[in-house]
Amino acid sequence: MTVTTYQVEGMTCGHCVSSVTAEVGKVAGVSEVQVDLASKAVTVTSAAPLDDALVLAAVTEAGYELAGRTERVMLAQAGGSCCGSGGCH
Repeated sequence: MTVTTYQVEGMTCGHCVSSVTAEVGKVAGVSEVQVDLASKAVTVTSAAPLDDALVLAAVTEAGYELAGRTERVMLAQAGGSCCGSGGCH
């Protein structure tokens, strides 16, 4: 699973959040979109790393500007937990 956080400029209200969520949610491979209006952060969860050009196009289609990103890759372990024991500490 890959979790990528993008900075999006121009969002000012709940309608902005809905627009960005809907457009980014249409990108192939996206399983979840979370938008934090206060920090202008859009966090996208996907099974594999996304093509940033597709996310850029979705944000642009919604009427906003993609300002940057950070990416964190998370791998599933045996037993479904971080250490493979089946339960986290």
